[in-house]
Amino acid sequence: MNCFSSFTLNNHTLEIRREIDEMSASILKSLIYYDLFQYPLTIEEIAQHCSYPSSLSDVQKHTDLLCSEGLIYHSKGFYSLRNDESIFERRIKGNQGAEKIMKKARKRAALIASFPYVRCVCISGSLSKKYFDETSDIDFFVITEPGRLWICRTLLMMFKKIFLLNSKKYFCINYFIDSGSLNIPDQNIFTATEIITLLPMYDYDIYKKFFQENRWIRNYFPNSSPHENGELSRHTNYSLWKKIPEFLLSNRIGVFLDELFQRVTADHWKRKFNQQREEEFEVNMRSRKNVSKHHPQGFQFRVLKLFEEGCRSFEESYQIKLTNG
Repeated sequence: MNCFSSFTLNNHTLEIRREIDEMSASILKSLIYYDLFQYPLTIEEIAQHCSYPSSLSDVQKHTDLLCSEGLIYHSKGFYSLRNDESIFERRIKGNQGAEKIMKKARKRAALIASFPYVRCVCISGSLSKKYFDETSDIDFFVITEPGRLWICRTLLMMFKKIFLLNSKKYFCINYFIDSGSLNIPDQNIFTATEIITLLPMYDYDIYKKFFQENRWIRNYFPNSSPHENGELSRHTNYSLWKKIPEFLLSNRIGVFLDELFQRVTADHWKRKFNQQREEEFEVNMRSRKNVSKHHPQGFQFRVLKLFEEGCRSFEESYQIKLTNG
């Protein structure tokens, strides 16, 4: 989601509580995280984002207790730290926007899947969390054939620039990995959240393998599981437009072009974003043979910093410890 809001606490003071059980703390942290985006959660979403292994009924019981204590609020089937009806209405409106835009998103996913070397397509970002408004983009996470990621990315970017006039509103392709390197190195709550909310559009088998390769997410969300494939296409469509270029570039020319596109793109990004610190550039603009990540706004760092501040502010306000140690 790309709509930030400043974290605000409820104007409510409770008596000091010396301790809180792990499940209740986990529920509160889930709501603190999504409160950064003014996004209340359903009980199923809270359970999915719990860092404590638990059943839905247990999560419901603890959530009800937190509501009765005035720590969280419930309205229209959603839970939030804020007693603000506009937050719940915003979610409903955003969910309706997501439902309306899904048809276009599926078509764009099918278009991406038709390109050479694309092996799997998932929807990421705000739409993967069932939210879409006038400020949102349709973000895609793409898995490619090993050794041809940069050819694949270049072809998709050329299509966007030429035929979509460089508009990213419905065609934001900012994260590529290849099917031989499915493990994501950035192991934190932000990345784990993005992985468990991915919506698989094409080749469910590769998506499921990706999910399993990143087993570390269970350290953050032990109750999470891959999305069901449902009506989604199980395999990408190998049309002639896909087959012919892959055949013609299955040689040294393909290797040369892939290395060339990687080098040119990486050099361009280093010049354009030279104000970023080295460690931030490595995460935001990762450009290796098996990965292309274009997040110049440093969204991950911003969210993690705000989440840490949000947890600390909550603890200080209510004198409740959310973490061990």
